[in-house]
Amino acid sequence: MKLCTDLPAWRALRGNPDWQGRSVGFVPTMGALHAGHVSLLARARAENERVVLSVFVNPTQFNDPADLARYPRTLEADMALAAPYIDAVFAPAMEEIYPDSYRFQVTENDVSSRWEGLQRPGHFEGVLTVVLKLLNLVQPRRAYFGEKDWQQLQLVRGMADAFFLPVTIVSCPTIRDHDGVALSSRNRRLSAEARAHVTQFPALLRSSPDAATAAARLRAAGFDVDYVDDAGGERLAAIRVEGVRLIDHVTL
Repeated sequence: MKLCTDLPAWRALRGNPDWQGRSVGFVPTMGALHAGHVSLLARARAENERVVLSVFVNPTQFNDPADLARYPRTLEADMALAAPYIDAVFAPAMEEIYPDSYRFQVTENDVSSRWEGLQRPGHFEGVLTVVLKLLNLVQPRRAYFGEKDWQQLQLVRGMADAFFLPVTIVSCPTIRDHDGVALSSRNRRLSAEARAHVTQFPALLRSSPDAATAAARLRAAGFDVDYVDDAGGERLAAIRVEGVRLIDHVTL
């Protein structure tokens, strides 16, 4: 497993003859890996000859500086968890990814204006911009994204199609804990009491007859609700508990 923290090192590795002509699977992350990320890496390992993990806490997708500051940085632990599945880790610094100081951005003007985009202005510009940069640098045959971030998945897939990127965007099922809660790096910021309480989040999304009822039931259960909405056979939702923002999505 190779660790590359700057562009010259990464380009040297990617240009190595041993990588030429081989299928590359790519899992882009912000680190703080958990079993959900491992499921993406395992699938990438099964379907490709080379697997790359990126670890980059992307500042441009955070509209709350405090949220960015609190995001866990656990590169050493991430590498240990990912080691059985990967050939390389790309963990660049901010200046490596944004030499333009974020002057150039990718903007989508339909799906990105709803749900997460409405609650977090500028979020998806940051997401799409960094994903495009990473895809250009890694040049994978396949890139793997979890279905929990359903809106993000649709946008990344749409961007890849719109810009004729030679990559297949592979969607992978949401991995849940034994109590039904979707795995998330943010879960570790919850107290034990809140973590037990949040089991109601996916349960109420599934059991409610419509989005309005789900939102009302979540509020009655003590959650701050950013949104619950039904679209295209999916129910999307975001809540806050103890100041921690959690998203989830279930197929209706």
